[in-house]
Amino acid sequence: MKYNLIKILPLFLGGILFSQNTQDSLQFKNIADEMLMNGTAYENLRDLTQNIGHRLSGSAAYEKATDWAVAKLKEAGADKVWKEEVMVPVWERGKESLQIKSANGKWRSLRMTSLGNSEGTKGKDVEAEIVFVKNKADFDKLSDDAIKGKIIFFNYAFNQKFINTGQAYGDASIYRRAAASWAGKRGAKAVIIRSLSSALDDVPHTGMMRYDENDTAKIPAVAIGPKSADELEKTLKTEKVFAKLNSNCTMRSDKLSYSVIGEITGHKDQSVIVAGSHLDSWDVGEGAQDDGAGIVQSIEILRSFKALGLKNNHTIRVVCFANEENGLRGGMQYAKNVKEKNEKHVFAVESDGGGFTPRGFGLVMTPEKRKQVQSWRALFLPYGVHNFEYEYAGADIGPLQEFGVPLAELSPDSQRYFDIHHSDEDTFDKVNRRELLLGATVMGQLIYMIDKNW
Repeated sequence: MKYNLIKILPLFLGGILFSQNTQDSLQFKNIADEMLMNGTAYENLRDLTQNIGHRLSGSAAYEKATDWAVAKLKEAGADKVWKEEVMVPVWERGKESLQIKSANGKWRSLRMTSLGNSEGTKGKDVEAEIVFVKNKADFDKLSDDAIKGKIIFFNYAFNQKFINTGQAYGDASIYRRAAASWAGKRGAKAVIIRSLSSALDDVPHTGMMRYDENDTAKIPAVAIGPKSADELEKTLKTEKVFAKLNSNCTMRSDKLSYSVIGEITGHKDQSVIVAGSHLDSWDVGEGAQDDGAGIVQSIEILRSFKALGLKNNHTIRVVCFANEENGLRGGMQYAKNVKEKNEKHVFAVESDGGGFTPRGFGLVMTPEKRKQVQSWRALFLPYGVHNFEYEYAGADIGPLQEFGVPLAELSPDSQRYFDIHHSDEDTFDKVNRRELLLGATVMGQLIYMIDKNW
């Protein structure tokens, strides 16, 4: 009997692809079953947050966290674990307070937090009239006389129309980063900003600000919660308000610290696949969602691959980066070392969006690689992951882009993240065990596919 090869070939190839997809689907289930049933990420996060807590770069708590990470990577079964030296900036907060009063009123305290890397008042009271502006355009319209000697209050709110709250964060974050520099150049005494939060509560949020290199006046910068910000704006529309700020925050000299790295050796070659996150956090809350969640998810990938006996082709490396929050020194030092060692990196993925339910991955790579990853969407759909359209990746792995390394970032549901981000609210009790482990699961599944196909 003769067969028409033109008709048979598609069926033959389709059978091969079906078989491959079935095998991948079964391996996806194995990874999910292992993590959801036996995963240690949640208890590891409990240990990190409850026994160490927040861990700003340069602090004693951060150094304790590096020892913790070494121990956890060894427990997970890493073939090799080491600390990578990195010089980090040291910022100290100290005592701080903010009081306001109307022209004929009494001083009352406002809940506040200094912005990270800000200079303070050296423990002295700085008192001045508050000048309200809604945005940079309003600020630019003010005369120098209206700004000089005043405390400028920027009440720029999260844009609630953005469904992805990360977009709103990006839109508003310029005020946290640059407002002090804008106002300082024109003679202001300090700035107050509305916290970068999607919530309408009264929780102040910190986060990194920057002075320009040519700033001669490094004025203090503080944040207040959304509720206080709206109340202050309302009052300022009808009467004068004065502020009294006292803070002790300042930058110290850089110090030697460490990123922590663990890996399982590749069976085919030693080119590297990175699962990364940052070990440091701000000095408020417990650093649970930002980024304790990412740390324990990354370690969980390594543990699960070992537990399942997966024979990874490439070396799978977990990097617990130092100093993401106020300097990004860990990520930059890691990339520098990669270049000096001439290490080949196949792929890097980061988790730095919290331990919420995973929805997709941001992808920064060539169009060909992007299409290949997107072709795996059907495998991820049973785990609730469907969005592979975003084009962004984690800050820590970002410096690897210089070497053409394909990058990705886990994209969890974003709706609650910025309610707690960089604040006292970032605590262990806000993390759901199953959501956390599902994030680790899909990261592990993506690494499995990359390792197999690249």
